[in-house]
Amino acid sequence: MSQSTPPPSGPPIENNPYAGQAPAPGPDAPQGAPQPGFPVAPVAPAAPVRDNLALGLAAAVVAALVAAGVYGAIIGLTKHEIGWAAVGVGFLVGLAAGRVGGRNQILPVASVILSVASIYLGQLVGEAMIGAKELGVGFNEVFFDHFDVVQEAWKAEADPLTFVFFAIAAYVAFSSTRKAGV
Repeated sequence: MSQSTPPPSGPPIENNPYAGQAPAPGPDAPQGAPQPGFPVAPVAPAAPVRDNLALGLAAAVVAALVAAGVYGAIIGLTKHEIGWAAVGVGFLVGLAAGRVGGRNQILPVASVILSVASIYLGQLVGEAMIGAKELGVGFNEVFFDHFDVVQEAWKAEADPLTFVFFAIAAYVAFSSTRKAGV
């Protein structure tokens, strides 16, 4: 509701753009009548700030598990670590956490931890797939029954580039969580 104020009783001030203008029309004025003053564009209401830590963490965990499976399958099929896939893991985990959880300040840190864990799990899945092909046995037998052997194989094949992928994915997860948490 707008209130109208009476015009000043003295002479108009030279530099005042509002001096000498008629007051704004009241609620009884016709709808299409022009209103004095500057036109004002309508302002959209501010979007509500999302801050749901539990949903953000749940979404990040689901995204991390799915991304680990896909990353592991890529490694198992190609027999190589692929850097852009590790970046994609970090991006997906961060995006899921930020979009669902909002701007909670714990989510970027949780995304970093989950993306690194996801890449590690994906690399273990890839090692188990490669080992299962070479031995002619099922993936489940290698991954679940001989997990210690899979970890030893991962340690033997880990090189500095492996840890660079961890770092890049962690950075991407952190930044994408912050950017997606609008």
